[in-house]
Amino acid sequence: MHKRTKIKIAIFVLLVGMVCMFTAVVTDHWAVLSPQVEKVNQTCEAAHFGLWRLCKKHIYISSDNYKEGSNCGPISLPGEENCTYFRHFTPGQDTEIFEHKTQKEYNISAAAISIFSLAFMILGSLCLVGSCTGKGKGREYLLKPAGMFFAFSGLCSFISLEVMRQSVKRMIESEDTIWIEYYYAWSFACACVGFVLLFLTGIALLILSMPQMPRNPWETCMDAEPEQVE
Repeated sequence: MHKRTKIKIAIFVLLVGMVCMFTAVVTDHWAVLSPQVEKVNQTCEAAHFGLWRLCKKHIYISSDNYKEGSNCGPISLPGEENCTYFRHFTPGQDTEIFEHKTQKEYNISAAAISIFSLAFMILGSLCLVGSCTGKGKGREYLLKPAGMFFAFSGLCSFISLEVMRQSVKRMIESEDTIWIEYYYAWSFACACVGFVLLFLTGIALLILSMPQMPRNPWETCMDAEPEQVE
């Protein structure tokens, strides 16, 4: 396969990774939390949240969807939903969902790291645009920083995923929490796909932008221009 074709495929995969990561950052279905339901024909409160927003949903549990020992949900059931944005930098807020200050700090960290991921994606995209519109050696040269920026973006995505996972874990393990069950939703899955595509394809683009090594040691000597004897 020709080198330019490989680069075009890498750029397409990067576009898919950027869409997945951007979707994960702006949506609020990273994790779904639910309490235990003890009685039938009553309303329970489930929650789903992302990096910036928390949504609580009041779901009516009827005898048709109630099982003994079951939890509130699924979240797809109809119900009244109320969403509020996290006040990340306001002390004492969001205490209902974040039982401990440490959990809130985890969420702040995940949100901040995701901003770095988006920043690296923007820088990588600018390098790709310059590579596609440039001429001469500048086209190949800009692919190297583009690959590095996308790899850094994927790395930041992974860190954000791990921080969010630890935040949810501490929230569930807390003695004071009302949430007994959780699962990671489609926004978290988009972030995972974005991490894999951005990191691996960024490394691949960096490798493709490197000068091709000679297959045999003597190729460099054979291609060298002969010295002129005066």
